[in-house]
Amino acid sequence: MSEYALSIVLGIALAAATGFRVFLPLLVVGTAAYTGHLTLDDNFAWLGTPSALIMLSVAALVEILAYYIPIVDNLLDTLAIPAAAVAGTIVSAAVMTDVPPMVKWTAAVIAGGGIAGLTHGLTGLVRGHSTVLTGGLGNPVIATAELGGALLMTFLALAAPVVAVVVIAVFLWLMLRQARRLFRKVESSNS
Repeated sequence: MSEYALSIVLGIALAAATGFRVFLPLLVVGTAAYTGHLTLDDNFAWLGTPSALIMLSVAALVEILAYYIPIVDNLLDTLAIPAAAVAGTIVSAAVMTDVPPMVKWTAAVIAGGGIAGLTHGLTGLVRGHSTVLTGGLGNPVIATAELGGALLMTFLALAAPVVAVVVIAVFLWLMLRQARRLFRKVESSNS
């Protein structure tokens, strides 16, 4: 696979990780850039600065902890869909080095932002269903799974971007099937 295509695949895989947690993948990418393990586009070099790493560390910690607070987690799901799309666009564009601007921004906005928003929307749907079924008592399990998903997808994207895209495609396919079943169940119970 060409470096050009690999760069786009890496961006899409990292964007999917922001659908699980908005700030954690950005923190990992910034840390990898700061330590010299990842090259960022010149316009996004700020992600690898000490100031950005401090800010992202605080934001990631607050986000992680907030998802363990009942009611706050559901509120965050609503607010985080656009934030995930923005973060997905940023992280995609940041790692797409040497890609023509038209291709880069098209892929970053449509694929990166889109996959991040879709991933977050589906996990939010799962949390909402859990809230209804368990009164919110099952939500910490979902928060932990999302945190694990964000870390797994971020590190997998950095190590094997193509594998990460395959994993996220399977995950999204399974989640869409579950969402369809849930909606059918709700429709049949309302009839």
